Amino acid sequence: MSSHSSPADTPSARKPVTLHTLREMHARGEKIAMITAYDASFAALVDTAGVDCILVGDSLGMVLKGQSSTLSVTMEQIGYHTRSTSRGTKAAFLIADMPFGSYQENPVQALRNAGTLMAAGAQMVKLEGGGWTPETVNFLVERGVPVCAHLGLTPQSVHALGGYRIQGKDEAGAATLRRHAKALADAGAAMMVLELMPSAVAKQVQADNPGLMTIGIGAGAGTAGQVLVLHDMLGVTRGRLPRFVRNFMDGATSIEDAVRRYVAAVKDGSFPDEALHAY
Repeated sequence: MSSHSSPADTPSARKPVTLHTLREMHARGEKIAMITAYDASFAALVDTAGVDCILVGDSLGMVLKGQSSTLSVTMEQIGYHTRSTSRGTKAAFLIADMPFGSYQENPVQALRNAGTLMAAGAQMVKLEGGGWTPETVNFLVERGVPVCAHLGLTPQSVHALGGYRIQGKDEAGAATLRRHAKALADAGAAMMVLELMPSAVAKQVQADNPGLMTIGIGAGAGTAGQVLVLHDMLGVTRGRLPRFVRNFMDGATSIEDAVRRYVAAVKDGSFPDEALHAY
């Protein structure tokens, strides 16, 4: 069975989104809409639907491989999916996750693996955690690799955190998150995913670091943008979903329509709803 056209052949009317574009959006207060994708077909679809950023997330460990966590995802797998996704992406800014074990050893290891993902088509890499990570972030940024940091619930550390739990709920936890965020921003991280934390804490992180583009997932509406896992927001994921997920297929006429509705809701501030999706 073959297809007459490839997703890579689909023209895009949009100008390519660059890091400079995203910074300009952030400066004028326009929300950034990010979504995960893992292959050329869905990348072409979400790109056409107007997302600003596509994340090749290590969430593929769960939604594609059927694992219970992201820990089994390898560099080879992320590289494969980054190459596939990049072929379907014409305008959106493409970010690839650094999988567990690919950057923890030392900054040189991180650079080598980040280089592999950039060669595969990524325009930025994402790594998790605070405390020890600013040195690695700075090492990468100084060598021309844009970095997205990730604080709050960091799924690669799920066992150390004791499960998928809200982070920064008490005063000490919130202060640690703010301190780690400041150090990462100072190290050169251009973007930062804030996952599963009280809205007030995420809002404070953004206020502490006005030039940083914070992207929330279960972190309220006070961030510079939002991200959701594609399978979650399309209602594909089975089982109980986190409260921060909204099924955008409800009332949509197609998958592309659902993604367009997601982009519009992020842009106009109606998603996330603090009463429904925040902590």
